[in-house]
Amino acid sequence: MNEMFRPKTARSAAVKPIRTAATACPHDCPSTCALEVDILDERTIGRVRGAADNGYTAGVICAKVARYAERIHHPDRLLQPLRRTGAKGSGTFEPIAWDDALDLVAEAFIKAEQRHGSEAIWPYQYAGTMGLVMRDGIHRLRHVKKYSGFHSTICVNPAWTGFIAGTGLLAGPDPREMAKSDCVVIWGTNAVSTQVNVMTHAVRARKDRGAKIVAIDVYMNGTMLQADLPILIRPGTDGALACAVMHCVFRDGKADRDFLAQHTDAPLELEEHLRSRGPEWASRITGCPVETIEEFARLVGDTKRTYFRLGYGFSRSRNGAPNMHAASCIAAVTGAWRYEGGGAFHNNGAIFHWDKTLIEGLDAVDPSIRSLDQSRIGAVLCGDAEALWNGPPVTAMLIQNTNPISVAPNQTLVKQGFAREDLFVCVHEQFMTETAQVADLVLPATMFLEHDDVYQGGGHQYILAGPKLIEAPGECRSNHEVIVGLAKRLGAEHRGFDMSPHEIIDWTLQHSGWGDWESLKRNRWVDCQPDFDTAHYTKGFAWPGGKFRFKPEWPTVPFRSPWHSGPVDDMPVLPDHWQVIEEADEEHGFRLATSPARSFLNSTFTETPTALGREQKPTVMIHPDDAAALSISDGDKVILGNRRGEVRLHAKLFDGVRRGVLIAESIWPNAAYEDGRGINTLTGADPIAPYGGAAVHDNRVWIKPSVN
Repeated sequence: MNEMFRPKTARSAAVKPIRTAATACPHDCPSTCALEVDILDERTIGRVRGAADNGYTAGVICAKVARYAERIHHPDRLLQPLRRTGAKGSGTFEPIAWDDALDLVAEAFIKAEQRHGSEAIWPYQYAGTMGLVMRDGIHRLRHVKKYSGFHSTICVNPAWTGFIAGTGLLAGPDPREMAKSDCVVIWGTNAVSTQVNVMTHAVRARKDRGAKIVAIDVYMNGTMLQADLPILIRPGTDGALACAVMHCVFRDGKADRDFLAQHTDAPLELEEHLRSRGPEWASRITGCPVETIEEFARLVGDTKRTYFRLGYGFSRSRNGAPNMHAASCIAAVTGAWRYEGGGAFHNNGAIFHWDKTLIEGLDAVDPSIRSLDQSRIGAVLCGDAEALWNGPPVTAMLIQNTNPISVAPNQTLVKQGFAREDLFVCVHEQFMTETAQVADLVLPATMFLEHDDVYQGGGHQYILAGPKLIEAPGECRSNHEVIVGLAKRLGAEHRGFDMSPHEIIDWTLQHSGWGDWESLKRNRWVDCQPDFDTAHYTKGFAWPGGKFRFKPEWPTVPFRSPWHSGPVDDMPVLPDHWQVIEEADEEHGFRLATSPARSFLNSTFTETPTALGREQKPTVMIHPDDAAALSISDGDKVILGNRRGEVRLHAKLFDGVRRGVLIAESIWPNAAYEDGRGINTLTGADPIAPYGGAAVHDNRVWIKPSVN
């Protein structure tokens, strides 16, 4: 790398900042923390901390972001455009001028379109930044040029659909109400590692009100260890647990009959359905003792002010949508929605009512253009006719904000697809990720403090300003600049291409009813939380007729795309355990979940020394009794495998998992594994009902000692 463009090393915390500035965390996390950043000079930051006066952040942020100077001033940042000179995947590059680089991208796109039509180009992005302009501006180019659409599936679809199935809307009680609860149920999220602010408010409720904290997960992680009642279950069995809890609430006369009659669609039918789904039945499925299920049911039945904080673990399983729906139904059976500090919450996405016409170019959408499944990128690039909707091959890509070579499921197929000689790939990135290493052209990207953007909270109710605070190092350019530069060369016309990021933000805020850019920067955030009656659906849920639905019509649950997938017609009519998961079998004796590592965020932060020092190396957690039966000792090298491939890593004996369950905290780069095959070699990309998804916690595998 050219030394003249090497970024500065972060200065000592003892250096006095020239100012402290406000911004928002850009990463793919529901907390979307309000931040205060010490600016040491026009190119350098110091300390990063949470804004104490933001009602949700409350001064607390995760250790990853608190150390952000370590990342933004990392010596390995990409600082100039690079063109591949060696064989594809060789990692051999040479510098190239920006104008020449953008000319090459435009030329490749034009050639692809001339040969196969506009759908041969697939702009591919995700949530490396959650800023609305920098994340979603690529869609404007897509829509104007009629490039293949992007069906986003790798994260939220099953969880969002499952929650909306009951309420009719992706919104719920003010997340700050957790601090006013008498029982906080943290279900399907390791908040200590991935949503630290959930713990802030839950612990406050325990301290101030004597509230109980319940955690439900597939291994004894940091959140489970802090809970008053940790409930350990097998992956993909949440629906069975929820059914048994509701069975007990009905059985013991603790159901809120008035609420059920007034606010739900089929309470009597649900009660009858649950008679055969008691604790003994659920214990056989979940592995959780009957006594624990009974204790949980008593707690939520007796504690009306119970707040169900439902996480994204539900999205990682083939039965995730019904599982989320079943968990959310408990609050309706107990009537918890009536109370401040009660109800069920997953995400507040519906409260922001954005007009994204300008950001995404929605006025240029052509509904006849195909939309390709993000999670099935391996099948798409390998020419699977079904994945391509029987259309032309993808022969050119622009990739922003994501690293599919590491994070996409079914990695063997993904790598095969990227190895195609006829595929042109341009990656716009901050580091030389594994996806960048297989690209034809790599462009250096800004980080969040180096451009203007606007953010919304998923786990809370704020819109936050993210103004540019420092100059970018070297030749880094923002996503917006790259999209505008390509649009000019490709003849793409849209008013958004002629505007700056802050002009786009200003228009979007005004047309969405949230003021303007200058007032947002001045005030730092906007609190968008609806009133109590709206948030708690006291005047009716968002379905026609106003009833919470125990009996969802799965194919018509409103979602951002009409694109259906998976066995929709087989989805359960009422809450249940849907046996569609990859259950262990004779050949594959274990269930594997690839849960998030505390120091990484997907494949971000895997380059920082502190994160690497904490995580050490890829490991797989296995119960000591299972390990003994297989002659595996702590620290031994082992092989995990299934029909998708094999992965080599080290065993970590851990009695905080159920027998027959393996946990591999991730996502480590593929290069961290001795044979270059990362954990997503084992994960499947088959679509999840009803709107797609990636079942990365839902895998059957075998495990055996490595012979070398």
